[in-house]
Amino acid sequence: MGTKMKGIYKYISNIFVVKEREIEIGFPTDVKHVAHIGWDGQSGNAPSWMNEFKTGPDFAATSIGNSGSAHSPWASQDYTESLRQQQSSDLYRDVTPTVGPKKQKRRKAKSTSSPRTKELPHVKNATAQAWAFKATATVLNAGIYELKNWKIFIGFQNRELLVSASNAVLLSGDDFPAPVGNGTYLAGYPQADLKTSIDTAGDVKKIQAEIELTGTQFGIKPPGYPMPKTIKLFNDGYKCPVAKRKAIKMHVCCVKDPKFKVKNFTTKYFPRQNGDLLISYDVMQAYPNNYQAQVTIQNSNPLGRLDQWNLTWEWMRGEFIYSMRGAYTRKKDYSNCVYGAAGQYYKDFDFSKVLNCEKKPTIADLPRERAQDKDVGMLPFCCRNGSIMPTVMNATNSKSVFQLQVYKLPPDLNLTALYPPERWKIVGLLNPDYKCGQALRVDEAQFLDPTGLHATVIAIASWQIVCNITKPKDRANRCCVSYSAYYNDSAIPCNTCACGCDNSVKCSQNAPGLLLPPEALLVPFANRREKSLYWAKLKHYHVPKQLPCGDNCGVTINWHIDSNYKSGWTARITLFNWGAVNFVDWFVGIQFKKTGSGFAQAFSFNGTLLRNINDTIFLKGLPGLNYLMAEADGPKPGDPRVPGKQQSVLRFNKKHLKGIDILKGDGFPTKLLFNGEECALPTHLLAADGRKWRAKSWVIAIITLLTFLLMLKDLQ
Repeated sequence: MGTKMKGIYKYISNIFVVKEREIEIGFPTDVKHVAHIGWDGQSGNAPSWMNEFKTGPDFAATSIGNSGSAHSPWASQDYTESLRQQQSSDLYRDVTPTVGPKKQKRRKAKSTSSPRTKELPHVKNATAQAWAFKATATVLNAGIYELKNWKIFIGFQNRELLVSASNAVLLSGDDFPAPVGNGTYLAGYPQADLKTSIDTAGDVKKIQAEIELTGTQFGIKPPGYPMPKTIKLFNDGYKCPVAKRKAIKMHVCCVKDPKFKVKNFTTKYFPRQNGDLLISYDVMQAYPNNYQAQVTIQNSNPLGRLDQWNLTWEWMRGEFIYSMRGAYTRKKDYSNCVYGAAGQYYKDFDFSKVLNCEKKPTIADLPRERAQDKDVGMLPFCCRNGSIMPTVMNATNSKSVFQLQVYKLPPDLNLTALYPPERWKIVGLLNPDYKCGQALRVDEAQFLDPTGLHATVIAIASWQIVCNITKPKDRANRCCVSYSAYYNDSAIPCNTCACGCDNSVKCSQNAPGLLLPPEALLVPFANRREKSLYWAKLKHYHVPKQLPCGDNCGVTINWHIDSNYKSGWTARITLFNWGAVNFVDWFVGIQFKKTGSGFAQAFSFNGTLLRNINDTIFLKGLPGLNYLMAEADGPKPGDPRVPGKQQSVLRFNKKHLKGIDILKGDGFPTKLLFNGEECALPTHLLAADGRKWRAKSWVIAIITLLTFLLMLKDLQ
């Protein structure tokens, strides 16, 4: 029996060449390799890194390269050789089909691959020359555990611009062409999970995924070839060593991390994740050529918010939206269906009733007055004009729901061919920037029976999209803060170009803002020129030749330290709305480095100290004062426009707080949010008048010392 068993070869993929071994039933105990990632070049021969797998038991692989396809010649040769050896064994002789000569010859045919192509314009500087490249990424699971929602990282480093990627999506959600010069993360689509060879009898299509990459890179001219810095698997619980490179090939074998604590999940699919904003895509009804889906947007961040949200995604398989309830598309256009693949397949279809045929539709919430509309409303958690509140402010209004009817195209014309859209993006009026990940298949969502019965309705299929708040980039904020204090008669304005600048404006985008008299903060930036120049002349401040640009923010906030005494201190906060939109149910979140826990009272706002969120002070308007009105015309023609304003005084205690020095800056916030958006803070603080006194004290001390030395000299 043992002799017969030696003929068994456990093959993992189309590149498998493994050693002859005794048969093992169950989980092998010597499994080491779980994931393999490599970058293969244009060679048609088997890369050298494959040699190690001739003696390795189980591995999972991911490879990236310029040809390196599963159907490349070296892969076919190894595959054929493996089958030939299996056929020679007694056990496989009667069950393994014979590979005919024609089939062998077809597998040995060389796969075509395009070398790098110089792109226009042609320049003499090699580092500035653009080159078109093609590469292949292969993810192979050769372990004993299913690899769910695989993700890989490619460490691009040559200013690459990714133009396309088949069978994968960018985790960043960016559209193609996407700049990936600092590296990028790719996730599988539509094949997000890789089965094991054990569960699929070595079916390569189920345990391996290939991504064809095309793009542009800058760098070394041929015969040199710019390579990624690294490649690795990005799934939790896996550990990847340094990637190995040989010429234009790169690979890495990732293994299970023994220190990683694996949670015992009882779910069939990937467990649901946590995030700042959770979107659920649930298929409620399914038919051969269409289905009904429900989209739920849930705010999970206590300081996150969306106003007049706009949601976009990308259909990956030619789908189109027939109808919607609880929301609407910004554009009603069915021309793409009539002149596209949908029109060719649905020849007798009345497309005039179709809501939207865009590949990237923009979806918005319905206004409140449409909530009871029998045609498009009558859906719980819909129709609030796109307002999604934080849970600490209004838990009931922290969720938004809408439904849509989606039609499919071949080859997805069966009940189970269900694929969600990808590249999700959601934005608000003046809210945080959310970065959304891929759609993860999760266990089917459960809902209460809409008829009122004590029953549970289970979705046919569910996906989850996790969106997290990102910190605004420099000069990309939408609100800013100015500083003033009782101990200095000047105010620090918002940072120059805090919310961006128009290059056509003739002003300095880098010069710091001029110190102002506090009352100048009440007028628009365009009306501050004379006040700022007069103040600089009066105070002998330096004025640059080219005056600084404004902040260009729709909302500005002034933080003024009002008083400072032994047992506490007070501050005054003023909100200015320079935009054309009213803010309803606004809120402000304030964080300090040391003094936040000493918050005691807000006199004209509703103030709450959130100790479990970094001692954040949460402010919102009192009933009847929850509107921050838009900018309006002045009382007389020719007067400056007047911003909408809200103001309150905050009181703080110093009890139990040690080392607090308000004059040295402890009274200014380190982070300030308006409606969830992080506002730009000034880069420097106001100097206290005491510094001038300290400077004079140094002068007095030096004069005293010199006088004393002269007196000693006279005595001698």
